[in-house]
Amino acid sequence: MEFLPEDIERYTVEHSQPESELLKRLNRETHAKVMMPRMLSGHLQGRALAMLSQMIKPERILEIGTYTGYSAICMAEGLTDNGVLITLDKNEELEEMVRGFFEEAGIQDKVDFRLGNALELIPELDGPFDLVFIDADKANYYNYFKLVFDKVRPGGFIIADNVLWSGKVVRSEKKIDKDTQAIIDFNRLVHEDDRVENVLFPIRDGLMVLRKK
Repeated sequence: MEFLPEDIERYTVEHSQPESELLKRLNRETHAKVMMPRMLSGHLQGRALAMLSQMIKPERILEIGTYTGYSAICMAEGLTDNGVLITLDKNEELEEMVRGFFEEAGIQDKVDFRLGNALELIPELDGPFDLVFIDADKANYYNYFKLVFDKVRPGGFIIADNVLWSGKVVRSEKKIDKDTQAIIDFNRLVHEDDRVENVLFPIRDGLMVLRKK
């Protein structure tokens, strides 16, 4: 996922708002205690998500894929005073850690953390949402997009993570694995969808930002 030269990457991070002490600790604990820590949004992407949320000033956020809660804490920075962030995940083993960090961040009253299969949970949710962040299993990215689309207000945003998929989306390999193909298909389908405006930011592993017309 390192697409920029190391010195440019370092300069970019050094000239972006630093992580809070809480986020630094969450970052360290994720790397020390949790499998696949590369799934963490991390410093630069976290600041990008926080900035986008501050710009949108959402009243309702839906996050599909909580992991250890880093991205949720970042996006919550932009919530309105009466705002709520609903975050969905299927990993029960991380629940105690996630809820603990939400409480330390002081957002426990603004976060609705639900465990279960997102494909089953999303139809039960009422919109409208101002911001949706998709960062779960790649095979279902387009399914998530279809499920949430009518629940996003006109002018609202959908952001999908990992849309560059470690560069695999542009490799000319004869055999493409199913996750890579799912990301390639998702990128093509939303890019061709005239109901949205889109821009793909090469931040970390790629953020597809979609605005519903």
